[in-house]
Amino acid sequence: MTNLETRGHLLTEQANASSENLDRLTSLELVDLFNREDARTLLAIAHARESLAQAIDLTTQALKKGGRLFYVGAGTSGRLGVLDAAECPPTFCSPPELVQGIIAGAQGL
Repeated sequence: MTNLETRGHLLTEQANASSENLDRLTSLELVDLFNREDARTLLAIAHARESLAQAIDLTTQALKKGGRLFYVGAGTSGRLGVLDAAECPPTFCSPPELVQGIIAGAQGL
């Protein structure tokens, strides 16, 4: 089975009908499409605002008690987690061990 066959039920793995014809759009149509899709993200965040605030509060409490933050992911999400973790020390002057990125499949890191 391919990844699409085993994960096709996930929203993030489904084809977006709005972007099926990217190669036929004008530059302005492309920018408009990106803008519409970005607006959907903001709406999703607005719907999840209470859950997101709760997650932030729980993470803050854990960090104040000496906990650490781990980003765990695979593929692009894993790479972005590692990148975000790497940015914390220079951006927030945090200890390097406070925020860690773990990417699936990586060896010897």
